[in-house]
Amino acid sequence: MANAAAFRVCPETGLKVCHHAEILIKANAVVAVVFLAIGGLFGLLVALTRWPAVHILPADLFYLALTAHGADVLLFWIIFFEIAVLYFASAVLLNSRLAAPKWAWFAFALMLVGALMANVAVLQGESSVMFTSYVPMKAAPHFYLGLIVFAVGALIACFVFFGTLVIARQERTYEGSIPLVTFGAVTAAVIAVYTIASGAIILIPTFLWSVGIIPHLDSIMYKVVWWGMGHSSQQINVSAHVAVWYAIAAMVLGAKPLSEKVSRTAFLLYIAFLQLASAHHLLVDPGISSSWKVFNTSYAIYLAVLGSMIHGMSVPGAIEAAQRRRGLTQGAFDWLRRAPWGNPAFSGMVLSVIMFGFLGGISGVVLGTEQLNLIMHNTLYVPGHFHATVVAGTTLAFMAITYLVVPLIFRKEIMFPGMARWQPYLFGLGAMGISFFMMGAGTLGVSRRHWDMTFADAVLKFEYPPAAFLMMGLNGISALLATLGGIMFIVIVVGSVFFGKPRDEAAIKRNPVIGPSGGAAVSQYGGEATFNLPGTTILVAVFFVSFVLYYFINWKYLSEVWPLR
Repeated sequence: MANAAAFRVCPETGLKVCHHAEILIKANAVVAVVFLAIGGLFGLLVALTRWPAVHILPADLFYLALTAHGADVLLFWIIFFEIAVLYFASAVLLNSRLAAPKWAWFAFALMLVGALMANVAVLQGESSVMFTSYVPMKAAPHFYLGLIVFAVGALIACFVFFGTLVIARQERTYEGSIPLVTFGAVTAAVIAVYTIASGAIILIPTFLWSVGIIPHLDSIMYKVVWWGMGHSSQQINVSAHVAVWYAIAAMVLGAKPLSEKVSRTAFLLYIAFLQLASAHHLLVDPGISSSWKVFNTSYAIYLAVLGSMIHGMSVPGAIEAAQRRRGLTQGAFDWLRRAPWGNPAFSGMVLSVIMFGFLGGISGVVLGTEQLNLIMHNTLYVPGHFHATVVAGTTLAFMAITYLVVPLIFRKEIMFPGMARWQPYLFGLGAMGISFFMMGAGTLGVSRRHWDMTFADAVLKFEYPPAAFLMMGLNGISALLATLGGIMFIVIVVGSVFFGKPRDEAAIKRNPVIGPSGGAAVSQYGGEATFNLPGTTILVAVFFVSFVLYYFINWKYLSEVWPLR
C-alpha cells in the first residue's frame, strides 16, 4: 500500500493527489506550454508568408518554419500535455499512487531530449521536410532519431498510465467502474500505443536509410505506414480533448453524461474505427486498391463519425441537464444564456465543442469521401481542416482545462483574471478564422505546400481567383488574432504558475473553481438518465442541417469540375 505521506487531499475536490503524479503533471504541462509558444511563433511566420501582401520569409526559411511548426504543435505541445492528462485521469481521479515514478521521469526525459533533437535538426537547416517528411526527401539523421526517442518516451508514459490503473484496481482506491474521464483517457492511451507502433515501424527504417544502411524506401509504403502515425496521433487528441470536455463540464457545473454506457460505447468506437480516417490522405495515391479506399472512407469510417456525434450530443446535453437541475428551466435556452461564460474554462470548452463539430467534424467527413477528396487533396483545405480539429478543438480544450489545472494542481491563483476571461474568445475567433479561410482558399484550389501563391518566380505563370488572395489575407489577420490569444494564454499561465498567489483556504472560499458536486461528478460513475433536453435537441438539429447542406454544396462543386456524361 502507498504511504499516506505521499498524498495530499485536495480541499476543493476531496481527491487524494499523489505527490509524484502532481510533480509530473506540472513538468509535462510546463514543457507543453513552452513548445506551444515556440510552435506558435513558427506558425505565425508561416501564415504571414502565405499572406501575399506580407510574404515575410524566403522559400528556404518558409519550409524550415513549416517543419518546426508542425512538429512543435502537432506532436510536442499536444503529446506532452496529453501525458499530463493521463496522469491526472489515472492517479488523481482514482485516488491512486502513480506506478513507477522513476520510469515516468525517464519517459519525460526521453520526450524532452527527443523533442529538442528534432528542433535542433530543423533549425540547422538540413531537415526542412515538413510534418509529413515524405521520402525521397531526406532529413538529418538526428531529426528521425529525435522523433524515435520522443516516441519511446511517450510509449513508456502510456505504460505508466496503464500500470497506475492496475494499482488503483488492486488497492481498491475507487469504487465501481472507472469514471468516464478516465475511460476517455484509456481510449487515448490505447490509440497512442497503436500510433507509436506505426511510427516505430516506419521511422526506424527511415533513420537507417538516412545514415546509409538501407539503400531505398518505397514512397507509397512509407506514406501508408507513416499516416498510421501522422493521422492517428490526431486521434489521440480527439479522445483526450473529448475526455477534457466531460471533465470541465463536471468540475465547473457538476454535469454528468446523459448515459455512461452510451458515452463509453462512443469511446470504444474511436478505438475500433477512428484510425481508418488516415485513409483520406491516401485517396489520390496509386498502388492502393479502390475497394480499400471505399471501405475505409465510405463504410467503416461512419462508425467513428457516430462516436463523435454521440459526444456532440452528450456533452451539451449534460450541461443542459445540470443547468436545469439548478432551476434554469425557462424556455429552451435559459440554461445556455445563464451559463458561466465569464469562466475561461467553461467558455473555452464550449467554443472547442462548437468549432470542432461544425468546422473540424463536418470538413473531416467531406475530406474522407473519396470523390470529394479529389478536389481538395493537397490544397489548403487540408490544413484548414486540421487547424479546426487540432487548434480550435484540441488546443482550445487544453487551454480551457489549464484554467482548472493551475488552481488545483499548481495551487496558484489565476493572474490577470480580466484577460483570462477574454483569452478563449480571442484565440477561438482567430483559430476559427484560420480554419475557415484556409478551407475557403483550398476550395478555390490554393496549393497546400507552395510558399508563394503568386508564383512570382515561376517560369509558367498561374493565377488563382481574386477571392483566394482575399482569403489568405483574412487568414493572416486571423493568425495575428490567434497569436494574440496565444500570447495572452502564455502570459496568464506563466505568470500564475511562477508569480501567482498561493491558493489557501480563504482564496478557495472566495473564488471556488469547482462547482457544486463537481468533484463527485468527475470522479465517479453515473449518468443523468434524462433526455428532456429541448435546447440540445435544437442545437443538434442545426448541426445536422448544416452538415447536410455543406455536404450537398461540395458534391455540387465536384459536379462542376467533373461533369457526368
